[in-house]
Amino acid sequence: MNHFFKRILLLGATLFSVHTFAAEANIPTLSTSGYGEMTVKPDMAVFTVAIQAERSQANQAKQAVDKVVTKLISALNAKGIERKEIRSGNLQVSPQYTYPKDAKPVLNGYQAVRYITVNVVQLDGLNSLLDTALTAGVNRVDNIQLKVKDEAQYKQQARAAAIADAKEKAQALASGFDAKLDGVWSINYHNNSARPVVMAKSMMMESRSADQTYQDQSMTISDQVDVVFKLKN
Repeated sequence: MNHFFKRILLLGATLFSVHTFAAEANIPTLSTSGYGEMTVKPDMAVFTVAIQAERSQANQAKQAVDKVVTKLISALNAKGIERKEIRSGNLQVSPQYTYPKDAKPVLNGYQAVRYITVNVVQLDGLNSLLDTALTAGVNRVDNIQLKVKDEAQYKQQARAAAIADAKEKAQALASGFDAKLDGVWSINYHNNSARPVVMAKSMMMESRSADQTYQDQSMTISDQVDVVFKLKN
């Protein structure tokens, strides 16, 4: 096949594609967004604590932190927390300086810090575990997140609600304009992540009725889908 005929075939294919696209673009459509939400009670938690020590020598600071980490893990194990539910961050050691005016920085020593994250599978034991961590020598509680174990199940329910919402809106709109739906043209899914409940630091350290406070919280698991429906001519 010579060059001339190749160009003719290519031009014909291009015109066919443009014509097909134009025909498809002229199909009447209706766009809707469906939303679904599930409000659930948290039944588990994840908390992160910091263990920090300052010493004149780096190895002394490291040993001080390691000692508390070992004590903490042992205490958590005694409370029924399995080792797989405890995650240890990397040890961070940094020099500590003071900066006198018009003088060179002065090395005061070293600071070592390590973060430990604990999964709490029974929410009603959270406050007791926080007390255990503080008793073991933890310097501070950095973060508490309330979550649900069966997140996938609630996510599926939120997705089903979002799909039903999109269909209901489309049907109502089409009916309102004396039109009829003719199938789905396109679907754009938004994979929304479940947002855990993050407890304020003032609430983290409350001892009075803290377990009940955690259990009284609620979290929202949501989902969204954008759908373009075809309309009958």
